[in-house]
Parts: sequence; C-alpha cells; structure tokens
Amino acid sequence: MKTITKKKTLLLISTGIFIVAISQIFARFTELPDVARGSFIGIGIGLLLTGLIFDKLKTAK
Repeated sequence: MKTITKKKTLLLISTGIFIVAISQIFARFTELPDVARGSFIGIGIGLLLTGLIFDKLKTAK
C-alpha cells in the first residue's frame, strides 16, 4: 500500500476546500444544473474526508 505523507493529506484537504468554494461561487453567479452543483460539492467533501481519514490513520499508528 502506498504511504500518504502529511503533504499529500494537506493537498487533499486544501483541494477539497477549493472545489467546494469554487462550486459555491459559480452557483452564485451562474446557473448550474443541480447535478453539476451536487457533483462538485460531493467531490469536494469526498476529498476533504479522504484527507482527514488518512491523517487520522497516520497519527493513530
């Protein structure tokens, strides 16, 4: 199994926050379909949770 470094977890978390923020900004100023908006939010939350889970697993060992 590949090891996840602290740098990679921070990159996952920051990318997730960025995707969620950008999707909120686009939804505010343009008309996004519900599918696209939900997909962007879901991908962002998924990246956030992945980064947090890998960070917690690394510190638990």
